[in-house]
Amino acid sequence: MAEIEKLKMLQSEREALKKRVRTPVREKQVKREATSETVCPECGSRQLVHDYERAELVCKNCGLVLDEEFIDRGPEWRAFDHDQRVKRSRVGAPMTFTIHDKGLSTMIDWRNRDSYGRAISSKNRAQLYRLRKWQRRIRVSNATERNLAFALSELDRMASALGLPRNVRETAAVIYRDAVDKNLIRGRSIEGVAAAALYAACRQCSVPRTLDEIAEVSRVSRKEIGRTYRFISRELGLKLLPTSPIDYVPRFCSGLNLKGEVQSRAVEILRQAGERELTSGRGPTGVAAAAIYISSILSGERRTQREVAEVAGVTEVTIRNRYKELAEKLDIEIIL
Repeated sequence: MAEIEKLKMLQSEREALKKRVRTPVREKQVKREATSETVCPECGSRQLVHDYERAELVCKNCGLVLDEEFIDRGPEWRAFDHDQRVKRSRVGAPMTFTIHDKGLSTMIDWRNRDSYGRAISSKNRAQLYRLRKWQRRIRVSNATERNLAFALSELDRMASALGLPRNVRETAAVIYRDAVDKNLIRGRSIEGVAAAALYAACRQCSVPRTLDEIAEVSRVSRKEIGRTYRFISRELGLKLLPTSPIDYVPRFCSGLNLKGEVQSRAVEILRQAGERELTSGRGPTGVAAAAIYISSILSGERRTQREVAEVAGVTEVTIRNRYKELAEKLDIEIIL
């Protein structure tokens, strides 16, 4: 028993000694890594350059080598233009929800050329034609994939017509796929559900478009889009806040060629109106148009009510009523 206790004591002393030796070394290493990432320990400069040829991290000010033999995780080839980058890259495009197969299937190019750009012989062209035909058939194999392929192409067409960014298209595609998974498409037109998904994605990404704008580029009526949107938002549990008039200001100001000063002043007017609850119960496009009209007059870049109404998609009467209400409640003096 005494020998076992002695062995345990020796083992604990050895571990304590190892910890005492390792701790300063480890602390020094961590400190070195932290300093090497931020500042040079010699001159305190933050201008550090990665020299990938020598695999070193060098201070640009004093030339001190802070780190060496680090791994270059970039490609081993160089490209000087877009064509070289495409040719030398060995991976395809990233996964996307806007294509029915998520962009993971192969594609046979329509040009009769091989991977080196050389023309394919006439003897092999008939075989290539058959391969293309079977490739098209295999990519869309069942009814669900055909539905997705048509709906996502329709989504892409509408988003292009409205000039929507990539993130809105991806969000709309995800919403449509969720609706397909929950069997919400049955009994409804594909175009109607696709337009409703796009409208929901616009609101979710704070890039608002009105139902009238989406109805213009879609093949269904405004009434059907609104009804389908309410249905899928309820079934999918989409919790979307009411559209804020501030979200429309940048787009309307851009359409009217107004400066940033006018835009910032219009946003400030809308914030004050929101604090006094003047925007609730009113159409956000009309309130935003009225705020821009007031701001353009105050900033000396006057735009007529007709010009603002055409860009905002509202009537001149709406702008007139809203701007008078805002000016009265916020004590804004407007000299016409």
